[in-house]
Amino acid sequence: MQSEQSANRWLLLIGLFKVVKGWLLVAAGIGALRLLHKNTGEVIAHWIEVLRVDPDNRYIHALLTKALNVSDRTLKEISAGTFAYAALFLTEGIGLLLRRRWAEYFTIIVTGSLLPLELYEWIRHPSVTKTVVIFLNAAIVVYLFVRVRPKSSDVL
Repeated sequence: MQSEQSANRWLLLIGLFKVVKGWLLVAAGIGALRLLHKNTGEVIAHWIEVLRVDPDNRYIHALLTKALNVSDRTLKEISAGTFAYAALFLTEGIGLLLRRRWAEYFTIIVTGSLLPLELYEWIRHPSVTKTVVIFLNAAIVVYLFVRVRPKSSDVL
């Protein structure tokens, strides 16, 4: 009884994690769409001023340089990709929150298939955040794989 309760807690936690990631991506996609037909450099400069960020910071300069080269087509592509990922994460998360067996398999497949891309990005630009996300996603895949794997007593 206790182990089943603990397993359900983990499923709910994973489901919440996926739903939060999905909603964050929805917000990012909406943000990208709101930048359509605007001078992204000016918008970012405005937010730098509002947030009182040091405008001479090298990261801010890099952000402004990239933002000046973003076209409306690129923003549309970014938002479409962001919404597609959000749909995947929300499907996984809601399915797990509803304790659906298909959601466990779906999460293993989707999360496992994205791990190579995450590792590639981590190799190109390593960071603590990426390391934590890769570790969490790998742990989720392993946990769910062990959970859905048939036990020897189930086979007989």
